[in-house]
This record gives sequence, structure tokens and C-alpha cells, in this order.
Amino acid sequence: MLNFSCIFLHKFAAMQTVLLSKPDLFSFKECLWFLDRNYDECLHRIDAEAITKAISLNGNPLVFTLEEDEKNILLKTENKASSSENMDELRRYVIDWMDMERNIEPFYELLKRDKKLSYMAKDFSGLRLIGIADLYETLCWCIIGQQINLSFAYKIKRRLVENYGRKLITSKGEFLLFPEPETMAGITEEKLKELQFSRQKANYIIYISKAFCEGRISQGKLSALKTTEERLELLTSLKGIGEWTANYALMKTLRDPDSVPYGDIGLLNALSNHQLIRDRKDKKNMEKLFRKFEGWKSYLVFYLWRSLASPSFQAK
Repeated sequence: MLNFSCIFLHKFAAMQTVLLSKPDLFSFKECLWFLDRNYDECLHRIDAEAITKAISLNGNPLVFTLEEDEKNILLKTENKASSSENMDELRRYVIDWMDMERNIEPFYELLKRDKKLSYMAKDFSGLRLIGIADLYETLCWCIIGQQINLSFAYKIKRRLVENYGRKLITSKGEFLLFPEPETMAGITEEKLKELQFSRQKANYIIYISKAFCEGRISQGKLSALKTTEERLELLTSLKGIGEWTANYALMKTLRDPDSVPYGDIGLLNALSNHQLIRDRKDKKNMEKLFRKFEGWKSYLVFYLWRSLASPSFQAK
């Protein structure tokens, strides 16, 4: 772990560019829409149809930009320390982040069979399930977002990141990295309450951070478990992690294709909008719907979330 919070990357280093071929049914525009929904996002910046983000690869800070041309995603970085090995890892990060290797045609075939959902294959064509690479960040984000609206959750996340994350300074400006568990494990509840965390959420953040530091949970440990049931059991054994958070983490970080965060307000709203459930406790009809999308349940959740901002959500 680096022991300083502000890192100056090589400001005048030569730009490196890697071309990533766009797969079929891939829309960079749709992916950018999801990442730029007018919330106070602090971990990436979107300007003129390009996205710039800071990440840490094996402890090495990198800032990269994604743009597109007709056939490719252009992956650019100006960090002089970007070795060929780091660039290969960065390339893999981007492909995984935007789920670029998945053939989503089978999902679209399932959508087209459903009269109420078929419009999604056209209206959201090429949208990929955008992931969160780091399990610790995912769990903290879920804890932050519990029982508050998204707008306030993003504000709380920004305060946390600005106070305890690392700052990278490049020719493109300042970029932030999500705090590391080693940093957060030593923070007091009172310090987090100053950022408008509730006492309970502050306690959960500190607890989860210590769990990562002590090896009770890690991305590797979770990935090594063979079944979804085992993974859910490990996650929900941790204080502050319920079924919603556990399923969200499996969907966004481990890419489990069939994780459904039942009880999610946005999901319930979307299902109700499409007249797919009779009431918000109608889990029987929810499960009946999702059984039709075996192997694609997580994608259906993601598209239902997307529908909340679409005028086409009304049942057809």
C-alpha cells in the first residue's frame, strides 16, 4: 500500500493507445449513459463522448481514457510507467468492466419472446452490464446506499473518497481512487459521522474494512467457492451484508449470471411499471419471470434498471 494520498503521474509522457475491437451488439453510447446519469460521480469523468478513470493495477496507479471510432474502442493512457504488462492488464480490466466478451444475442432472443419486454432489445441495444471490479468497493457502495436515495448516496461516496482515497494528478486533471480497507479500518465512527454517515453505516464500513484486512473476506476467497449458495452464505455472514447486497456484489463483481437483488426499490419500480408483478411483495411472479431468463437473470435486472429512465417502459 502506498503511504501517501497524492500521486503526480508523468504529466508529459507520450500517449499510448490500444485498440479494442467492438463486439457485435455493443453500444459505447449506452454504456456511457449508464455511467453518466447526472449523479455526483467521483470515480470517473465523462467529457465529449469519452470517459476517463483512475484505477490501481497491482499497486500501480493508472489513469486511462476510452473513446470510440467506427470499429474500435480506443484505450489511451499517458502514464509513462505503463509497461506492456500493465497495458495488458489494463486492456483486460476494460474488457471485463464493460463485459465486452459476452455474446448477448441469446439474451435478446429471450427478451423478444416477452411482449412487455421485447422493446428493450431495440431501445437499449448494445448496453452491457457494467461491472465494479473491486469487491471491497462494491460492498462499501452497497452499505452507503442502504435506505437512502441514489443522489444522496453519491454525495456520501464523494465525501468518503475525497477524504480517504488517493488522488492522482495528470495533465487531464485530478482523479480519485476508492479508499483501501487498510485506510478505512483505522477510521473512527465519529470521523465517518462527520461525512453524514449514520452510526450504523459507519460501524458497518469499519467492520467490513477490518474483515478484508484480517482475511475473513477477499475477492479471491469468494471466487474460490464453487457454488452461488456458498458465496451468498459467506457474504451474508458479515455484519451489514444482507441478501440484497450479496446478490448485487455477485452480479456486479463476480459476474454471476443469475443473481437477483430481490427487494431492490429500482427493480420493484421497474417490474411494477411493466405490470409484471401485482404488488411489491409478489415474489412468486418475480421468480416466475426470472426463471424464463435462466443464465441471464442479472442482465434482465440491469435492463430493468435502465428502463426507469426510458419513456418506453410502459407495458406494450
